[in-house]
Amino acid sequence: MIIGFGIGSPLTAILMLIITSLLSFYIFKAFKKREGHNSDFDELEYRKKRREFYYYQRQKAREMAKKYDLTDEEIEQIINDEINDRW
Repeated sequence: MIIGFGIGSPLTAILMLIITSLLSFYIFKAFKKREGHNSDFDELEYRKKRREFYYYQRQKAREMAKKYDLTDEEIEQIINDEINDRW
């Protein structure tokens, strides 16, 4: 929302740009405040969901670490198996 560019004297244009930028900022701030003010927000429920998510991610990371924590010999063996299966 830019109003005032190229209209009248440069001082008038700059003044109009400053006014429209301030107006845009305050409109945005008003919408953000209204959007962020959610009375249905339950902090305990949110904490519980986030805790479950992070526990799940930790478990998944441990499973992947077990699966992919390979020695150099194991890596070479897997590569050889893949090549042999291909031919």
